[in-house]
Amino acid sequence: MKDIALIPDAFIEQNTHFPTLISKLKDAFASSTIQVPMRHHHDFPNPKENIDSTLLLMPAWNPGKEAGVKMVTVSPNNGKYNLPAIQGTYLYLDAHKGSVKAILAAKALTAKRTAAASALASSYLSREDASSLLMIGTGALSTNLILAHASVRPIKEVYIWGRNFQKAQAICKELIKEDFNITAVKEISEVVSKVDIISSATLSKTPLVLGKHLKPGQHIDLVGAYKKDMREADDEALIKSSVFIDTYQGGLKESGDIAIPLNSGTIQESDIKADLFELCSEKKQGRQNQEEITFFKSVGHALEDLAAASYYYKIFKND
Repeated sequence: MKDIALIPDAFIEQNTHFPTLISKLKDAFASSTIQVPMRHHHDFPNPKENIDSTLLLMPAWNPGKEAGVKMVTVSPNNGKYNLPAIQGTYLYLDAHKGSVKAILAAKALTAKRTAAASALASSYLSREDASSLLMIGTGALSTNLILAHASVRPIKEVYIWGRNFQKAQAICKELIKEDFNITAVKEISEVVSKVDIISSATLSKTPLVLGKHLKPGQHIDLVGAYKKDMREADDEALIKSSVFIDTYQGGLKESGDIAIPLNSGTIQESDIKADLFELCSEKKQGRQNQEEITFFKSVGHALEDLAAASYYYKIFKND
C-alpha cells in the first residue's frame, strides 16, 4: 500500500487549474482509444432505514495505459447521521500491470470534472463574447461551475439563485475576490432574460428554466436533475433550442430533462445535434450563429473521471 498515492479532497480543491483540466477532458473526448462500458447501478436493501441504498460503479480504461473505476454509494437517510447522502472513492489503475496507482476522494474529483465538462461544452456552444452568467443552485457544484465557465468566456457579471437566499449570499462572499461581479437574486425571473449563459445544478422535479423567458443567443447548461423524474427546463426551452448532450450513452435516458420530452414526443432522438465526443473530435459543429439558443444536458461520464484522475495523479506525483 505504501506505493499507492492517497489523494484527498483538499489536494484536489487546491490544485485545480480549470483551463488545463478542460483541455485534458477535451483530449479524452477526442480520443478513439478510451473505452467506457455502461455504468453499473445496483439498488440494495438497507433494513435499518427501510429504504434502498444504491451502489454505482463507473469504470473506464485506456488499454495498456491507465484505467479506473469510481465507486459511489447513495444512502438517502444519511442526513440524520450528519453524513452526506452520496459518498465515493476513485481507484486509479495501471492498465498494463493492473496495480493500483492512486485512491482519490470522489467528491471533489466529481465536482471538478463535472464543471470542466460543462465549460468544455460552453467553449463550443456559448457565444465567444458571453459576459454574464446566471447560476441556479447553491450546492457544491455551483462555485465550480461559475469558475469553470469564467475560465472559457469573458464573464463579468454573475447572478446566483437558490431556494435558500442566505446560501446564495454566502457564495457571493466566497467568490468576492474573483474578476467578476457576483450578486444573489431572490427570483430567477429577475435576470434569466438578461444573461448570456444559464447554468443550473439542482435536484428540482419541476422546471426552473422556462422557455418563455429565453432570448436569442443564450446558452443553457443543465447539470442537475439526474433522475428520470427530475427536470430543470421545460418543453418550450427545448423546442426553442439546439440540443446537445454529454454522451448518447447516458444522456438520452438518465435525466428527465431529455427522457421526459423524448417519451412524450416533444423532441425526437434525431433532434439531438451532437454529444461531446462529436464536438471534441470535430465530427459535428456546435453553435451555428449568434442568434441560436443552445441547450446542453450533462449526466456525467466515466471518461471524465479517468481524465481528471490522471490529471490530479500527475500533479500529486510531481508535487
